Amino acid sequence: MFNRSFHNLCIESMILGVTLLASTSAYAEDRNLVAVTQINIPTALAQPTAGIAKRVLNPNQTSRFGDNFSETTIAQTPEIPAINSDTSVPQTNSISQVTSVSQFSDVQPTDWALLALQSLVERYGCIAGYPNSIYRGNRAITRYEFAAGLNACLSRINELIATATSDLVTKEDLTSLQRLQEEFASELATLRGRVDSLEARTAELEANQFSTTTKLSAEAIFVITNAFGGSVNGDNTVFQDRVRLVFQTSFTGKDNLYTRLSTGNTTILQLPGGSAEGLQTFNLAPGNNNLSLDWLSYYFPVGNKIDAYIAAVNGVLYDFVPTLSPYLESASGGGRALTEFASSSPIYRIGGGAGGGFNYRFSDQLVLSLGYLAGDHANPQPDRGFFNGQYSAFGQIAWNPNKNSGIGLTYVNAYQNRGAIFDLGSGFPLVGTAQANTPFERRITNSYGVEAFYKFSPRFAVNGFFGYTNAKNLAGSGSADIWYYALGLAFPDLGKQGNLGGVLVGAEPYRGGNPAPANDFSLHIEGFYKYQLTDNIAITPGVIWITAPAQNNDNEDAVIGTVRTTFTF
Repeated sequence: MFNRSFHNLCIESMILGVTLLASTSAYAEDRNLVAVTQINIPTALAQPTAGIAKRVLNPNQTSRFGDNFSETTIAQTPEIPAINSDTSVPQTNSISQVTSVSQFSDVQPTDWALLALQSLVERYGCIAGYPNSIYRGNRAITRYEFAAGLNACLSRINELIATATSDLVTKEDLTSLQRLQEEFASELATLRGRVDSLEARTAELEANQFSTTTKLSAEAIFVITNAFGGSVNGDNTVFQDRVRLVFQTSFTGKDNLYTRLSTGNTTILQLPGGSAEGLQTFNLAPGNNNLSLDWLSYYFPVGNKIDAYIAAVNGVLYDFVPTLSPYLESASGGGRALTEFASSSPIYRIGGGAGGGFNYRFSDQLVLSLGYLAGDHANPQPDRGFFNGQYSAFGQIAWNPNKNSGIGLTYVNAYQNRGAIFDLGSGFPLVGTAQANTPFERRITNSYGVEAFYKFSPRFAVNGFFGYTNAKNLAGSGSADIWYYALGLAFPDLGKQGNLGGVLVGAEPYRGGNPAPANDFSLHIEGFYKYQLTDNIAITPGVIWITAPAQNNDNEDAVIGTVRTTFTF
């Protein structure tokens, strides 16, 4: 009779525990449901941190359209992250019975639940742990883990009943079990209702989900900026905006198709002589708040060592190539440096359009990148097209001996019959003086660069680059020598986690020799501080100072002040 009463109470108490833990799992599932909703309906972002989407083939820098997400080995294959995945702990599903709480290396004598664990382990033998001697008491369990633990307890109860071990089970135990049953009766009824409600919500979300394969993310930028000197189109303070919507689609779980829509009303502060010095990343946007498809690219792995990239609309080299500027690289997003020049070497901005490339990983430390992009790829007219028009052919070898340092050697061969040299294939100059960008109307260029970074500590890193471009005149004789270099200092987590301070000093692309109208030295000095207000909002004030714009000391120095607010969701 005693054993039967004990058995019934134990089973009922186990049901109580199952219901309580199931409700906890239901709440966890409710949180997961929110995460799924954020991925599958166009109102939120799967990554709640400061950025829009991962630059999938170049994790040592930020995404092309947002801030950084992770720092892993270079040229890693893109993958869709598992919902609510816990990458901070070893992933294993194996569990094993333990006989003493001292076997758990991560259970301390000061833990608040020590006595309860000790009783379950040493008195009843009713706790299963991991074979690597850890209990992981501070994280949620999976349903599989809970099932294994429940099975161990039920097995132990049956064993106690079969052997009539009265010295382990006392009348006080029975009294406690009865009291707990009565005490939690109302809570159990409430939890059953909540589980039913969650099931209804789950069904509704599944019926109305945006897509099972596509995530929607977005970046909105508000900017207040002014050129306090040196601008030729006015010095009034302006309030401008830019918005980007990015659809990230995976068909296999390892590939990614990016479709980006953009709009904005940014107006560039023009410097003398058509110089592109000081151009900011948010300036890359359609005008008059017109909506356009401004990026369409596809990433996919080929085997275990090759990460491939295909661009159909506005592909650029830094979409997939490591730029060796992991802290200042902002690409064209609003997450880090203010200007295109401060983000990374201008060599990555030579040409663009449609085409593709790949990263070949010799090892986790050594990566070879090759690519080809055509600017006039959709035009069938003479001296146009995918192979007969503008193009840039790219090669780079990047070496990361460890996660704190890296160096790259880069070469770009390009043919251009219109526009600027440093133009991402659009014809519009992004960095450098007019003398450097348009030395000749038709030209072929050979560019050489070296890029490097070194992280001295978690709060201080240095990066720099040096580049040289030789442009040959195809419409006549002569050539032009173009130089560019910079040194940048980065201060991650300055003030609090997520913040970033940055300083960069260098020379934007300038033409050497004796170009008209002048050949004075122009210097780019930039400082900014990104304050991460929340996970999704960052405010970045900064100053850009350009000396001798357009390589002419007679021109007034340009001083540009900016306050940029970036929203990511």
